[in-house]
Amino acid sequence: MFVRTVTQELSSIPTMVNLSSVLKCQTSLRIRSSFKLPDKSILNWFPGHMFTGFRDMQKKLRNIDCIIEVHDARIPLSGRNPKFAEQICSVRPHILVLNKMDLANPKYYNVAVEALKSQGTSKVIHTNSKDPHSIGVKQLLHEMKKVFSSSDRFNRSEEKEFTVMIIGVPNVGKSSLINTLRNKYMKKPNAVHVGAVAGVTKAVGERVKILESPPIYIYDTPGILQPSIPNVETGMKLSLCSIFKDTDIGFHFMADYLLYWLNRNNNFCYLNFLNLKEPSDDIDEVLILSAIANNKFKKTKQISGQGGSQVAPDTETMAFSFVNAFRRGVFGEITLDTDILDQFERFS
Repeated sequence: MFVRTVTQELSSIPTMVNLSSVLKCQTSLRIRSSFKLPDKSILNWFPGHMFTGFRDMQKKLRNIDCIIEVHDARIPLSGRNPKFAEQICSVRPHILVLNKMDLANPKYYNVAVEALKSQGTSKVIHTNSKDPHSIGVKQLLHEMKKVFSSSDRFNRSEEKEFTVMIIGVPNVGKSSLINTLRNKYMKKPNAVHVGAVAGVTKAVGERVKILESPPIYIYDTPGILQPSIPNVETGMKLSLCSIFKDTDIGFHFMADYLLYWLNRNNNFCYLNFLNLKEPSDDIDEVLILSAIANNKFKKTKQISGQGGSQVAPDTETMAFSFVNAFRRGVFGEITLDTDILDQFERFS
């Protein structure tokens, strides 16, 4: 039996804590019908700079010719801030860029575009902001020029230069896209700071020039979430895509949702990565067994209070490794919104 083998592995490790309570025999994989969190409040992250940033963005709209909204292609329908559509994109011409397309499932590119168009977003472009040769980067500049030539500029009709504002939720690649456009068309170095975590840009920045002729400038803006996340699954999708701060959610919860999603979508690539023999829908079991299989242990204080330390599987390291593998595309090109997109395709 699988669990008997695991028990033998556990017993062979000196000073191992008693883990029998979390190892359950599974004759077949039983997948949860829904995902739950013990505390939903961890999904509500709306620091003060987001409120201030949104207000500053609204103030600049008078001098903006086009809005570029950037979102993560892995979650094309989840997590977009509805206030953008209501109070910013409705005021100026709008282009939606689904970034990080290299990590998303190409099967869903067209379905996502059609679903977004059905919601009122007329122009959608897939791109990879880290690749200056991405077709989407060139397409974006072409679409911006079309907007400039076809829209009424009212108070800016005499201006020879054009100004764009780039918006979106945190960590979707807004700053990277600005730098790539500047590198590609101006042959100049990066102008805005880029980070791999949410919340790097905290205020509307200075204009950055990305093209000489015609002169085009872009404002970088802070990522802004909606104050309340509609449901747990949306929140967990956002957290897997690094749109929340990792420290606020915790890698254990993110790893648990990733395991739940992969199992529900029959993606068992994680077995090879974690060095497991068979799938499981129990995150504690998965993390413990993968830590043992990959020789990841840590010293902990003895619960009895007698002093000294004992060895235990390092589940925290394995949870981080598991989530990070998803973010690097180790488990393949994944679109987390498959449930919504499949439903749209069935009824469209």
